[in-house]
Amino acid sequence: MSGLVLLQADVDESAAVRHVLDWVEYAAVAIEVLAVIVIVATIVYATASYAIGRFWKAPEGSVYNVYRARLGSGLLLGLEILVAADVIRTVAFEPTIESAVILGLLVLIRTFLSWSLVVEIEERWPWQAPRPENVHTPGKQLELRAKSGRDESPVA
Repeated sequence: MSGLVLLQADVDESAAVRHVLDWVEYAAVAIEVLAVIVIVATIVYATASYAIGRFWKAPEGSVYNVYRARLGSGLLLGLEILVAADVIRTVAFEPTIESAVILGLLVLIRTFLSWSLVVEIEERWPWQAPRPENVHTPGKQLELRAKSGRDESPVA
């Protein structure tokens, strides 16, 4: 009789673990969907703002720079959310060396993409001091420059 009780406890524990892993998988998928929604919503908002700015005859360079800044910021946020989903999935489902290496490569690639986007948005290298008008948020420099009517080329 006690063997049957232990067997039942193992089955219940296994079912509970599977249930938790199912919820973790749902959470990871929900986070990935959130990342896609953020990216798509940013593209729609930035494009609509760009179209409205062009319709109202705002200076081409300023509207374009704000458009780039908004797109870049949305992509950065989406990439960060996708990294979070990858971490959750790797830690919960496959805590092996191979999956950790794959996660590391994904994070490395996404970090490089994020870094590249920040360089594009802020128009400076990370080791350069921020310009006075760019001390608060990524893309703020472009928005302030667009409002002032200055249109400068990116830092080489």
